[in-house]
Amino acid sequence: MSAVDVAYVTLALVPGIGRARLTALLDAFEGPEQVLHAPIEQLVQVQGISRAAAAAVAQASFDAGNRVVGRTEDLGGAVLTPSDPAFPTALRSIPEAPTLLFAKGDLSLLQRPAVAVVGSRVHSRYGEEVCRHFAAGLARAGLVIVSGMARGLDAVAHHACLDAAGPTVGVLGNGLGVVYPASNRVLYERVETAGCLVTEFPPGERPSAGSFPRRNRLISGLARATLVVEARERSGALITVDCALAQGRDVFAVPGPITSPPSAGCNRLIQQGAIPALALDDLLDEFGIDAAPPPEQLAFSDQDLRILQVLDRGGQSPDDVALALDCSVAQALSALTDLELRGAVTCEPGRVFRRTVAGTGVRA
Repeated sequence: MSAVDVAYVTLALVPGIGRARLTALLDAFEGPEQVLHAPIEQLVQVQGISRAAAAAVAQASFDAGNRVVGRTEDLGGAVLTPSDPAFPTALRSIPEAPTLLFAKGDLSLLQRPAVAVVGSRVHSRYGEEVCRHFAAGLARAGLVIVSGMARGLDAVAHHACLDAAGPTVGVLGNGLGVVYPASNRVLYERVETAGCLVTEFPPGERPSAGSFPRRNRLISGLARATLVVEARERSGALITVDCALAQGRDVFAVPGPITSPPSAGCNRLIQQGAIPALALDDLLDEFGIDAAPPPEQLAFSDQDLRILQVLDRGGQSPDDVALALDCSVAQALSALTDLELRGAVTCEPGRVFRRTVAGTGVRA
């Protein structure tokens, strides 16, 4: 990084210097280096800069910026400032826009059309199946799946996307090099290798209670739409919904049984105006993507043909298909999702799959 960039990193890392104060300081001086060299009496003349904030800036050391940049590069990551072309465009204008990002992996994913998929840490089997269905299907359609690398449905969404060879971005509530929760180590390694990890916390920083709400605004901010799969009435996933609404993003929610506590938050969201997510097309339409290619492009594997034969009996659930094929429900759901994207089957409310006529989208 250039000396100017290191100076910017140093300034952005000063405690208490958020987006508004940073902007005010940069507007008042020629650049970040001039800010760091300015005496306290000049700094306090900038609107919004208290004497305590001015003292913190005056005490900042370029060594701190250099250490953070060096640690990030040692981890194989990159420091992104707002002037960097790789800095995600979608985050530049959100409320409380980040002043600095640390990323590792395929940085191009930060600029691509994305859907945020979030849900509860404690979920039902229904929630897991639906999460895999949507995450894999959206990924196969070319959309980036963004989530928060947490236990539960966040992890399910990331894994389902990667299993479908799709692009995913994991937003961390801690710094690069810290795996949290520790049980997600395999997921962390998969995402940094085949996707992209991004955070606004310096490398090595441990998570705190306040870091996750801050992370959530980046999850929704990176995506054009947020999909809530399952959420209890007080689920942290609902914080992401609030962020999405404040950012002007669309919110989709998967309906569930009214007797199921994990679905209570989603059902309430729909009651309050969220868009019901009943099928992949509900989200693909948001991006102008046609899920079904022309019939002549369809080519079925032996497993596809076996599934279609099962569906010839009428509507079937993923459990029914898994039993008939002697495979796991996750494998059956992944195969059904692929067939749905190719226009060979349709998914109805209640996770009932039906075969279409010759892949035309007309139900048999």
